[in-house]
Amino acid sequence: MPDLTIALIVIGAIVLLLAILLISSYNRFVKIRNRVKDQSAQIDVQLKRRFELIPNLIETVKGVASFERETIEAVTKARAEAVNCKTLQEATNADQKMTGALHRLLAISESYPELKASANFAQLQQELSSTEDKIAMSRQFYNDTVLKYNNAIEVFPASIAAGITGFKHIDFLQIAEAERESVKVSF
Repeated sequence: MPDLTIALIVIGAIVLLLAILLISSYNRFVKIRNRVKDQSAQIDVQLKRRFELIPNLIETVKGVASFERETIEAVTKARAEAVNCKTLQEATNADQKMTGALHRLLAISESYPELKASANFAQLQQELSSTEDKIAMSRQFYNDTVLKYNNAIEVFPASIAAGITGFKHIDFLQIAEAERESVKVSF
């Protein structure tokens, strides 16, 4: 009898330890997954900030110069697409179009001194630059958080708990190959 009691106590302790490990892992996965969601939302906040600046930039450019209509229209179109995004991937794709159009627009300003001299344009250009930096940092932090989450659910023995509780791998935010190329501006 005493051997049976000891065996039951040992089995009970092992089951309790496994339950504690499972609960602890589950809670850690939830926290990290929520950080991933938060970082995704932070990217959305920065993109929204950028897209709210765009109409002001366009109006400034229109007011100072009546040139490069195609570039201005490309920025306007990219902004319109971005406003209607429902997923992070859609927002990323729209962001890539916006980035290309903005690079062309800002490059155009180099060739038109009257545009560069506009105080409004200079202020908006500085705001856009600041926003671009914030977007880049948000993307980096998002990917760092995704890395932490994926590592947490893939290492042993936590991978067993992740499999049992249904936590899945999350993809990194990646840019399109076209965005890796330098912007070409021709006049």
